[in-house]
Amino acid sequence: MIELVLGGARSGKSRYAETRAAESGLPVVYVATAEAGDAEMRERIARHRLDRPAGWVTVEEPLDLAGTLRAAAADRCILVDCLTLWLSNALFDSRGNLRADHYYRHRDALCETLSSVRRRVVMVSNEVGYGVVAADPATRRFVDEAGFLHQRLAEICDRVTLVAAGLPLVLKSA
Repeated sequence: MIELVLGGARSGKSRYAETRAAESGLPVVYVATAEAGDAEMRERIARHRLDRPAGWVTVEEPLDLAGTLRAAAADRCILVDCLTLWLSNALFDSRGNLRADHYYRHRDALCETLSSVRRRVVMVSNEVGYGVVAADPATRRFVDEAGFLHQRLAEICDRVTLVAAGLPLVLKSA
């Protein structure tokens, strides 16, 4: 089963996804996509590490999700947190320059892998399309690409859940 968990900032989506992964009954591999670019992000990452169950294996992979999924043992639940950080890593370089072709290659590889691999996968992503239209082109592009990514993944996934105020709403269930 492949599942996509969407929600806004501090909606409870990660907690919900972690519960889903734990309930799978499989050993969990937590794939962290965040990169510690500043002190606040380093603190967030450290807090997330402390909150994870001791038995979970953590793989820090900011870009090659397709390769990580292919390499994972079939008897594991793979929890990816989060796709919007991964999107940012793939879509922009470290100076904020757009690299769309780079992102499209990684996106297509991820979608192809998810379509063919038979693993228990839970992916977390921020739903960023509910706000106002962004003032700058880079942010508008990011929001657009996140929306397109979510639509494409929703077609592939067996289950899609939206979390708001800590409450899950199942949008798709196979």
